[in-house]
Amino acid sequence: MSQVSRIRVAVVFGGRSSEHAISCVTAGAVMAAIDRDRYEVVPVGIARDGRWVLPPADLRLAIEGGRLPEVTGEGGVLALPFDPDSRGLMVVKPGEVPATLGDVDVVLPLLHGPYGEDGTIQGLLDLAGIRYVGAGVLASAVGMDKGFMKLVWQARGLPVGPYVLVGDREWRRERKRKVDEIIRELGLADGTPVFVKPARAGSSMGITRVTDEADLEAAVDAAREHDPKVIVEAAVEGREIECGVLQGVDDGPAEASLPAEVLMAGGHDFYDFETKYLDGSTTMAIPPDLPPAAIEEVRRIAVQAFDALDCEGLARVDFFHTPDGRWILNEINTMPGFTPASAFPQMWAATGLDYPALVDRLIQTALQRSTGLR
Repeated sequence: MSQVSRIRVAVVFGGRSSEHAISCVTAGAVMAAIDRDRYEVVPVGIARDGRWVLPPADLRLAIEGGRLPEVTGEGGVLALPFDPDSRGLMVVKPGEVPATLGDVDVVLPLLHGPYGEDGTIQGLLDLAGIRYVGAGVLASAVGMDKGFMKLVWQARGLPVGPYVLVGDREWRRERKRKVDEIIRELGLADGTPVFVKPARAGSSMGITRVTDEADLEAAVDAAREHDPKVIVEAAVEGREIECGVLQGVDDGPAEASLPAEVLMAGGHDFYDFETKYLDGSTTMAIPPDLPPAAIEEVRRIAVQAFDALDCEGLARVDFFHTPDGRWILNEINTMPGFTPASAFPQMWAATGLDYPALVDRLIQTALQRSTGLR
């Protein structure tokens, strides 16, 4: 296939959130899997300060010896012209006329957390008239905000666990009242542990497991370092199960992968950042040791959760499976990680869609979508 006929894919990674490094790792894995005979790849890095750059060719996008990769801001500065008819990227250098990189057919926004997975870049790309992989503005924003996510699921009759939201103003003005509410509503006083989380973050950043009332305020403050809005959830006894969902092909229904169970080695209270990405102690059982009927049930609920938020492209839906056989939705990730340790590609590989085929399907699905409201 000639280079002229290849589909042009801009892979955007890095970003301003605390998940910058994991986005870089995801991008490295995805770009290595893209079929270069079919696709021309344009890497686009976003530095921690928000600058878009054409990164150097030798940029390392893997965790090496515990060192996390980073987009430093080196390279030509990039900009979108916001012309829906051009769909191009421009390289901007001081004192020079901006040079175009040519049209982009589709964007793979491999950004995790705020300013990437929360609807912000999706709105930017809609304004520019550029197709992209993944959920749109509203689904991304709702999926990122664990409070609104659970409200939508509850409205659709889907199962969620007990939780309390802690807003910025009420924490600053009514801290004592919120602490009392959390203790009363979630059973902390009776010995039920709670998990304190940033409401709009991922990759297990800023999460604390609390078993003592005396530690609750410090845990909320720690979560607020990542997001002024916090969610506190009662611990759910059960196995941690994840399921991948893909948008259907040719307007068909969404499809769920075989689920996976997170299996952690001893010494970890929960599935935190280090467990996920650094120490290699986590494994996945795909599928979990569950009856076939339970496997089909979790796949069905995963698709319902995906559809309830009006998602597109892909998502990973996380559950608890209780000892009495109930499924409890934990959260959804509308741009799940694609690192070698990530559950999403592993689940789809076990379902029959290997890594390169999975990336290809995401790109092809995105090429079929409309831009904006058209």
